Amino acid sequence: MGFRLAAYAVCIDGGRVLLARHVPQTGEGTWTLPGGRVEHGEDPFDAVIREVAEETGCTAVVDRLLGVDSRVIPAAEARAGTEHHNVGVFYRVRVTGGRLRPEPNGEVAESVWTRVPDVARLRRSSLVDIGLSLARTLPATGHVAPVPVGGLIQH
Repeated sequence: MGFRLAAYAVCIDGGRVLLARHVPQTGEGTWTLPGGRVEHGEDPFDAVIREVAEETGCTAVVDRLLGVDSRVIPAAEARAGTEHHNVGVFYRVRVTGGRLRPEPNGEVAESVWTRVPDVARLRRSSLVDIGLSLARTLPATGHVAPVPVGGLIQH
């Protein structure tokens, strides 16, 4: 089983959320939250700020911890074809500067501010729905119910 610890940014401003279009070398692009792998020895708090800068070109600050999501992606649904466990730490993040741009030499083709009601029509990662749910409900435990995957919502 693969394992990944990742940190994700939920940037909401004026009813819009910052999304990044992830386009892997093979396959169709999917909208997701800025964020990604926490490097060995790196604090997730620092990782989310680094990932926002790398993927979007923006500087940001963390406003608060929203919660943690832990999910196992079955081998049949995982990109690598092996079962994968992803633990995601979600932060409410505020953009403080910079300008949106594609990720240099990366897999993020573009980053855009999207009206929250328009998100439902996008082909997106389940991470988007998890992050928006955490931001909307602010559960005291920091835990969000599983998000069903299918249709426009992908792993």
